[in-house]
Amino acid sequence: MSALQEQFAQDAADLIKYVATQGYTVTLGEAWRTPQQAQWDAQHGTGIADSLHTERLAIDLNFFVDGQYVTDGSLLASIGAWWKAKSPAHKWGGDFPSRPDGNHFSITPDGIRA
Repeated sequence: MSALQEQFAQDAADLIKYVATQGYTVTLGEAWRTPQQAQWDAQHGTGIADSLHTERLAIDLNFFVDGQYVTDGSLLASIGAWWKAKSPAHKWGGDFPSRPDGNHFSITPDGIRA
């Protein structure tokens, strides 16, 4: 698991650098979440209990253009596509079917979760 966590950290750094070339500024959101927090989020409909954040394999980034916070997944789709092109294990939250989250990026060890 530690090798995958290291790969994810390096890939997340590449993502942040790439985003800068696309005209965005970015700040860090949540990268690690305790299992208790993930459970609370699931119970309150704001996340899932088996989140990859609990395994240090996901990050939420905050995107800005001209100082304005961007959450519109359609504006972030090209960034999501760039991320997913790195590997089939790379997942983008903008693809979540029930509640898209364009600010979420992860790498999955099992090919299922995002």
